[in-house]
Amino acid sequence: MPADFRITWTLAGHGWADCTVEANAVKLDLTASYISSAPEDLLTAVARLVAGETETRAQFEAEPTAFRWIFYREEDALWLRLLELRRGGDHDNAGTELWSGALSVDALARAVVRCFDEVADVYGESGYRGKWGEHFPRDALETLRRIRQKHRPATDPSPPTDHVP
Repeated sequence: MPADFRITWTLAGHGWADCTVEANAVKLDLTASYISSAPEDLLTAVARLVAGETETRAQFEAEPTAFRWIFYREEDALWLRLLELRRGGDHDNAGTELWSGALSVDALARAVVRCFDEVADVYGESGYRGKWGEHFPRDALETLRRIRQKHRPATDPSPPTDHVP
């Protein structure tokens, strides 16, 4: 499993965001437009995985390109596939796989929570709305944080190191 998994969300202009995914030596740049609820979709998909769902997805629309996240969970591990599609409605098979790899469910959840905590710190919630065009996904972030806390492994006595607003 990748020892280093990081996600960065940078607001690139009104209604546009750059999402950088780093897994060990691989660095991918994905784009998202506010025509879809990309941040909420990613946070919700990860919350579902943490809660025990075995397969879920999220998608970033980049007009007309799309970036699809496909997650498969087995016990505490998951397999993530990142695809680029010419059009958002295309079947997975029509996409180009940009990256696939294994990581723990908690590593993914931790990376996503930290990503959006950093976004809140950098832009503030009103600054985020001004640049993105929609409200900061506070509800989805806090839901993921609560579900992650509830489903932490019993063998992990340490508190989560995530930022708490």
